[in-house]
Amino acid sequence: MKIGWLGLMLSLCAGPGNAQEVASTGAGAILRGLDKINGQASDLDMVNGDVAEFGRLTVELAQCRYPEGNPAGDAYAFLTIRETASGRELFSGWMLASSPALNPLEHPRYDIWVLRCKI
Repeated sequence: MKIGWLGLMLSLCAGPGNAQEVASTGAGAILRGLDKINGQASDLDMVNGDVAEFGRLTVELAQCRYPEGNPAGDAYAFLTIRETASGRELFSGWMLASSPALNPLEHPRYDIWVLRCKI
């Protein structure tokens, strides 16, 4: 009897709603940067492994991923952002296009977020 209940619980917990989504790796990412002082926004068109400068920041894109079969879906990118002059790391981790506030760059002057992956 216990095995029957255990099997039922495992099958309910392992249903399709709990499956991990398979991700594809894009060739790069489109990021948007905002200078909050002068209101200027710029897009950064980057390939995986690329380094770009935005204002006084250096942005490194390790990779961008998106849901397999849905290139317009929620992209997420692994970014490392540093102050250019000092080299001090300000952000390192995954940033999600659909929820930029979930794991944001904390900087008084600049905002950077992911728009989409490049296919």
